[in-house]
Amino acid sequence: MFITFEGIDGAGKSTHLAALAQWWRARDREVVLTREPGGTPLAERLREMVLHEAMDPLTESLLVFAARREHLLKVIEPALARGAVVLCDRFTDATFAYQGGGRGFNWAVLAQLETWVQGDRQPDLTFLFDVPPEVAQARRAAVRQPDRFEAQDEAFFARVRQAYEARRQAQPLRFAVVDATAAPDVVGTQVLSLMADRAGVQGVEGAARRGPPLDVPGVAS
Repeated sequence: MFITFEGIDGAGKSTHLAALAQWWRARDREVVLTREPGGTPLAERLREMVLHEAMDPLTESLLVFAARREHLLKVIEPALARGAVVLCDRFTDATFAYQGGGRGFNWAVLAQLETWVQGDRQPDLTFLFDVPPEVAQARRAAVRQPDRFEAQDEAFFARVRQAYEARRQAQPLRFAVVDATAAPDVVGTQVLSLMADRAGVQGVEGAARRGPPLDVPGVAS
């Protein structure tokens, strides 16, 4: 399974990757934790350029997709081929959200790059951590020195949020929306409940089925 975590900076998504990894490991599955841009030595170097060096939106998009190609070939596809669960902090939805929505770059060009770089590879499930931009901004200010994306204003992140919603509407069955305004323990329960529901397993007390189960080898329904 290929599972991605998405949301604007400050949504708190990264906090819950480790908990979901543990959920899968408790079910005897190999888990690969990774991120984008990044995941390989080359992709990590490209990440540093994207996060810290000024460039135009096309250059930015090309570097992100170059890192993604390397990541797919070296990490994601081999892990999926051997039956691992891949948990990735951001993937192509983030490119449409940040470069397409935030930067206002041409979505048709991004769609063409998406096809060239990844073919028909899409996540099996995407957790979208939804939070108002003003809440996310307050969280970012409290915890770290911003990179050049995190330093953008609320209007930028409002566009990013809208772009995420557009991606969700285009592929609604792939997305599970998480209310990221809640306390971390409540958000964590949401994530594990949604995962149990989608996988068709009893993983969290009181979990209710919200959609068709995913075909998950090695996990009894």
